[in-house]
Amino acid sequence: MKIHLTLALVWLASITIAQNDEIQTVTNAEGSNYAFTPIAHLDATPVQSQGNTGTCWSFSSLSFFESEMIRMGTIGPDILSEMFIVRKAYEAKADHYVRMNGRANFSEGGQFHDIPFVIRQYGIVPLDVYSGLNYGLVNHNHSEMFSVLDGAVQGLIKGMRSSKTGTITTAWKEAVNGILDAYLGEDITEFEYKNKKYTPQSYAKSIGLNMDDYLSLTSFKNHPMNKPCILAIQDNWTTESSYNVALNEMVEATKYALNQGFTVAWDADVSEKGFSFKNGIAVNPKDKSTLQGQDAEPAAGFMNPVEEKEVTAETRQAGYDNKSTEDDHLMHIVGLYEDQKGTSYFLVKNSWGTGNLPEGYLYVSESYFKEKTILVYLNKGGLSKGMTKKLGLK
Repeated sequence: MKIHLTLALVWLASITIAQNDEIQTVTNAEGSNYAFTPIAHLDATPVQSQGNTGTCWSFSSLSFFESEMIRMGTIGPDILSEMFIVRKAYEAKADHYVRMNGRANFSEGGQFHDIPFVIRQYGIVPLDVYSGLNYGLVNHNHSEMFSVLDGAVQGLIKGMRSSKTGTITTAWKEAVNGILDAYLGEDITEFEYKNKKYTPQSYAKSIGLNMDDYLSLTSFKNHPMNKPCILAIQDNWTTESSYNVALNEMVEATKYALNQGFTVAWDADVSEKGFSFKNGIAVNPKDKSTLQGQDAEPAAGFMNPVEEKEVTAETRQAGYDNKSTEDDHLMHIVGLYEDQKGTSYFLVKNSWGTGNLPEGYLYVSESYFKEKTILVYLNKGGLSKGMTKKLGLK
């Protein structure tokens, strides 16, 4: 299998290549007995922090697209502005919420599909042009901003319902944009960057990404197989479709893409005891007692390979149906590893800063991935010919 070693990740310097070309192992936490060997490791831009916001969808998606730029030959790609995407998505979500008379989701959350939606409609800008930090803090914190935004749109709907005419004026969009201007910074319509003048739309064209090249895969039994379906998750406010495939096919498609040099964006449930960003690992033990730590000591399951749960399409579906598996958090898969027992793990880039041993990354076991994945998002060029044919893609 093809192995890609990145120069972009400082922590990967701990992987050394001996003179006999033997690849050394890495681990997830200090004192851990896990020993991971890389099968495929792909390039990524530096880890960012979403701070105190619900905008993981923007951070993970743009990380994914930055890796796409690297794969396509861009050396040292620009870091793209997460908050430009967030701002334009809020404008569109507010419009959608009002048109639905308040009977829709208006929240900080979003989906991978939101980024193509924004880029097609409005373009994109570099992070250096639009940081979104216009409120006196050095780290992102949207608690106050969202309270003000939510109050504005809720008040608008309430006022409309209580008015004699049941209508609204044309001023409300300007009011919402005023809130976004105050917290994130004024909207960008044109800018100069690296001695060139751009609009967000012209800059989007310059980075060479075609938003029609991407799709998502999911795997649930309440939808027809090998057909597009719209997952009933609150943050899918654009009602975009995912292709529904068999569970083993979703897993193998992810592995295949990584081995072909394509990274994969990942939407999953992380509100599980087996998910530990602090310890750089996510596991799905058959014996849940291995996740019970002693005092300040990490749980045994985070420090030693354990027997994991066998996940089937039926057990996965049961979790989805009873709400123990929900749409929690979006991340970016950049590698495929194996532990000393031959168990597969996905190397996942998170957006919670770099405060763990893998410096912002974690290793996610195949069992955890099978049970807790909502969907994966990838370039359709990373699919096998068989999968491409099965889904009727060109």
